[in-house]
Amino acid sequence: MELKLISDQGAAGTYDAPDALFAREFNESLVHQLVVAYQANARRGTRKQKERSEIAKSTRKPWRQKGTGRARAGMASSPLWRGGGKMFASSPDENFSHKVNRRMFRAGICSILSQLAREDRIRVIDEFRLGAPKTRLLEQKLKAMGFDSLLVITDEVDQNLALSSRNLANVEVIPARRANPVALVRYPNVLLTKAAVAKLEEMLA
Repeated sequence: MELKLISDQGAAGTYDAPDALFAREFNESLVHQLVVAYQANARRGTRKQKERSEIAKSTRKPWRQKGTGRARAGMASSPLWRGGGKMFASSPDENFSHKVNRRMFRAGICSILSQLAREDRIRVIDEFRLGAPKTRLLEQKLKAMGFDSLLVITDEVDQNLALSSRNLANVEVIPARRANPVALVRYPNVLLTKAAVAKLEEMLA
């Protein structure tokens, strides 16, 4: 699979990328499962609701069972009452995780990369570094390359590059080992260094 090779100034030629990563069929159901699982596994159990036993109300029967003309009521902490306990209350130890085995994850990432390559949304560059940790430098560099919103995948994140990208809402820099389905799907363009392509091939192919 041939990908477009670019430099700091723009187009520079083509790059012969491995077919194992960039020439697979797109499996929509697998990609959907991967994205849902990745987002679910990032959730934390931080919410808490009170059950009937935790409501600070009297357990006395509000009125007698018969003869009042009103509906039967056992106690004021009933889930049917305002201020009562919650039915099926959420707890902090709730488990949101989805299991995705390694083979599925690898196949899903390759499927996304292949679809991005078919849609001409991937670019390859020799290396991507900055001389100083300044957001303006990175912004100017991306503008010269023709990018507004971009995911940059490198073999190892340079400290200057990581610091420079933090204040840019539409730019994310991650190492190849942290490549994930949500980031790949989110951004309209992906920039890979040659070393990152080799790292992804080692990890996924």
